[in-house]
Amino acid sequence: MVFNSGMSNADRQGLITKVVRDSGGATVQQLAELTGASEMTIRRDLDTLAAQGVLERVRGGARSLLLRGEEPPFALRAHEGVDTKRRIAAKVSALIADGESVLLDSGTTCLEVARLLRERPVTVMPLSLQAIQLFGAAPGPATLVVPGGQPRAAEGALTGPLTLASLAALRFDTAVIGCCGLSATDGLTAYDLDDAAVKKAGIASARRTLVASDGSKLGRTAFAHVGPSTLLHTLVTDDTAPADEVAALVDAGTIVTTA
Repeated sequence: MVFNSGMSNADRQGLITKVVRDSGGATVQQLAELTGASEMTIRRDLDTLAAQGVLERVRGGARSLLLRGEEPPFALRAHEGVDTKRRIAAKVSALIADGESVLLDSGTTCLEVARLLRERPVTVMPLSLQAIQLFGAAPGPATLVVPGGQPRAAEGALTGPLTLASLAALRFDTAVIGCCGLSATDGLTAYDLDDAAVKKAGIASARRTLVASDGSKLGRTAFAHVGPSTLLHTLVTDDTAPADEVAALVDAGTIVTTA
């Protein structure tokens, strides 16, 4: 299948990332034929993605850096499902009223929420270096509150005693939480124990919890348990979410909104 050569840089690079990850590698020629872009454009894309740590540049193409069964790194996830994440982020933003105080979790979907909230008159405490940088680089009507903590390597997610202390000292109207796994049976889960502790503290610090997650995370269980699904007020997902899992979450009391 050859895609429209007029696709945006982000869409083309997202497609390249997926092909290299799924196939283990690809040549410049293969990627040019797939995207409809010139080989020169593909080479520039590969150089950009290699600089971001998404893939490894090799002679004539690129290969994946991701081991089987490994959690995809932030730089790679940032190029996946961008349109879906933006639709989910728009729904999340619409559920937040002007004047609210918002705790914003780490992760690529929550970073898309940050892009919208920085244009809103809300108070936001982000839990990732990427989102803090986003708010700081383009000051707008939003009020930024910066927590303490130690960033996880490559992820930028803030964790540790200082982050937990920041959360314990504050109360938020809404916590927007990212998701590694969510099911009615096992609840909300994360890949990392420290990240799970922060999510748990974030949920406890807020009047209501919104979970932002694409459908691929539903029905999945990651290593570290955060809490039961009954802690969640609303899940914002997309139309790929398994219908049986959505029904089970609704039966357990979670409001489910599809972007």
